[in-house]
Amino acid sequence: MMPPLHPQEKDLFRIISLNANGIRAAARKGVFEWLCDQKADVVCIQETKAQVHQLTDECFQPQGYHCYYEDAIKKGYSGTAIYTRHKPKKLVRGYGDKEFDDEGRYLEVQLEGINIVSLYLPSGSSGDVRQEAKYRCMASFAEHLKKVRRKRSETVICGDWNIAHKEIDLKNWRQNRKNSGFLPKERAWLDDVFGDYGFTDAFRTVEQAPDTYTWWSNRGRAWDNNVGWRLDYQVVTPGLVDKVLRTEVYKEQRFSDHAPLIMDYDWAHGD
Repeated sequence: MMPPLHPQEKDLFRIISLNANGIRAAARKGVFEWLCDQKADVVCIQETKAQVHQLTDECFQPQGYHCYYEDAIKKGYSGTAIYTRHKPKKLVRGYGDKEFDDEGRYLEVQLEGINIVSLYLPSGSSGDVRQEAKYRCMASFAEHLKKVRRKRSETVICGDWNIAHKEIDLKNWRQNRKNSGFLPKERAWLDDVFGDYGFTDAFRTVEQAPDTYTWWSNRGRAWDNNVGWRLDYQVVTPGLVDKVLRTEVYKEQRFSDHAPLIMDYDWAHGD
């Protein structure tokens, strides 16, 4: 478990990412009570599965945060959210591809010197139609990533990328080589993201151990036996690579079929 924040850690910047698999369901499981204790600067949520007008309970506007939701047009589907303690200079809804922006898959807050994105890339696990949609999203998002690298601000792209990059990133990799989420084309795309495009998987800068996952199937006893996949990332631009301090995948409570990914950065807001 990560050590608690201390008052002297004034330059510590904590970001939490979670695929909630339904934010109302996660709320019933206690996620907002847990978040209150985390002292996060920014919280990125994916798969809210709700329209903002359905989120009338005060828990969905956590005290001390500026709260933003990006809903899918389709009800009960996809959707992203960001809670930030720091008032954004700018809010960006979508990355410019209407097909996926209509699904509420991208929300960005631009703070002083750093931009934070909540991203939910499509899953292709339901069949060929959605896998082809996933490939289309990967192609258009690659062009967006190139634009991100041309900006002066540093960026953290948090969320469910729906791809396990390396064999270490899922338990049963041999059996999943022909399954969505671990297909050669998907993995090669992440090679480009972490190679030619100049981004870094922040988690792997501080944690090299195997058997650390962020998603477990609800089938069988995947959670109990830790038969999981690491699908959730915080992906950073070069100026943040040496700012990563520590990480934790929180598993003491279960709010979703994903676990929260917590990362601390040596970053003072306003840097």
